[in-house]
Amino acid sequence: MPNIEFKLRGEFVELNQLLKLTGNCDSGGAGKMLVATGVVSVDGKVELRKTCKIRAGQVVSLGDVRINVIAAESPL
Repeated sequence: MPNIEFKLRGEFVELNQLLKLTGNCDSGGAGKMLVATGVVSVDGKVELRKTCKIRAGQVVSLGDVRINVIAAESPL
């Protein structure tokens, strides 16, 4: 199972945009379609809200891909 670590720069990222930013789909619209099919899980539960807010500490799964969302370190 491939693990991807996504560094979140801000309070949240929308689920469809996270899928795009991590290279799991080509566009935000394609991300929305993936979510609508019921193949995306957030913290182990199927998520059907296409623009669900994903925050640091959450885990998104798509097939055999696991995306760990972590807070980006703030610059000193």
